[in-house]
Amino acid sequence: MVAIAVTVLHEPVDPEALGPWVDVMRADGARNAGFVDCVASLRGDGDLQQAVAVSFATETQLHSWLDGESRRTVMSDGETRGIRRASSDLVLVDGQATPPGVAAFRHPVAPERDAQFLAAQTELVRISARFPGYEGTVVLPVDDRGERLSVIRFRTARQLSGWMESAQRQGALPTLRSTLERDFSTFTQTTPFGTTVRVEDGQTRLTPGWKSAMLVLLVLYPTVMLLSRFVGPLFEGLGAGPWLTIWLSQVLSVSLLQWVLMPFAVRAMRRWLDPVDGAGLGVTVRGVAIVVAGYVTTLAVFALVTWLQYWDYS
Repeated sequence: MVAIAVTVLHEPVDPEALGPWVDVMRADGARNAGFVDCVASLRGDGDLQQAVAVSFATETQLHSWLDGESRRTVMSDGETRGIRRASSDLVLVDGQATPPGVAAFRHPVAPERDAQFLAAQTELVRISARFPGYEGTVVLPVDDRGERLSVIRFRTARQLSGWMESAQRQGALPTLRSTLERDFSTFTQTTPFGTTVRVEDGQTRLTPGWKSAMLVLLVLYPTVMLLSRFVGPLFEGLGAGPWLTIWLSQVLSVSLLQWVLMPFAVRAMRRWLDPVDGAGLGVTVRGVAIVVAGYVTTLAVFALVTWLQYWDYS
C-alpha cells in the first residue's frame, strides 16, 4: 500500500525555480520514516496541471510528514520562490476510495510511447474541460510499479460520473489505449473483510468470494480461540452469564477483525486478493498455499499447546 499527497500548484510555475524546490522537498521527505519518492508532474504541451507528488509507504507516515514543521518550512520556502498551492493537498491511498470527485488511473505506458501518451492525455484534458465541474488533470511520472498515474478532479462525484460515462470520453479512449501495454486501471479499494474492488474502463472487478472467505477464516479461528481462552473467563468472573459472555466476545472479535486484524492480513495478501494482479494461476496457487499453511499452523498450535485449550479451564 502506498499513500500519495498530490499538491497542485498555482499557475504559472517557473520551471527553473520548481526543480530546486522539488529537490528540497525530496530531501526533507527522505529524512522521515517510510518515504518513497517526490516527483514533479509531467506537463505535456501545457494543458496538464503542474503538481508535486510525495509518496510514503503508509498513510500514517504520510500524514505525519504533512503535519510536520519541516514540511511547513518547505512550503514557505516555495512561496518565496513564487511557488504556491492552488488547492489543499490531495491524498490518495491505494486500497482506499479516492476523495469525492477524484479519479486516479494507472497507465502501463508502452516503451517509446511517452510522447503519444502525453498527447492523448492532453486531448482528454481538452474534452474534459467542456464538462461542468472540471478542475484539472495531473499526470505523474513512472512509479515503482512501472506505471504513470493520472489524477482527474471534478467538483462533485456526480460530475465526475457524468464525465466517466460520457460518449466524448469513450471516443477518446482508443487513442489512449494504443499507447499502453495493457489497459489502464483505477486505484484499488479493499473492504475490511478482504474484498478488493477494482474498476477498469468502467467495469468493476471484485476479489473472488472464496479468497475473501479463506482469509477471514484464517484470521477468525485463532481470534475466537484466544478470546474463548482468555477473555471469556474474565467476563464470567465479572458475573456475566454465558449468553452475555458470548455476545461480548463476539463484539470484541468483530471489532478486532474490522479495525486491526483483517487490515493487517489484507495488506499482507494484497496481491493475491487483487482481482487483476492476483488472477493468474501462479499467484493464486501461492496464495492458497500460504493460507492453508496458516490453517495447519494454527490448528497444530491449538491442538498441541494444552495451555491454550479453553475447554480445560473454567
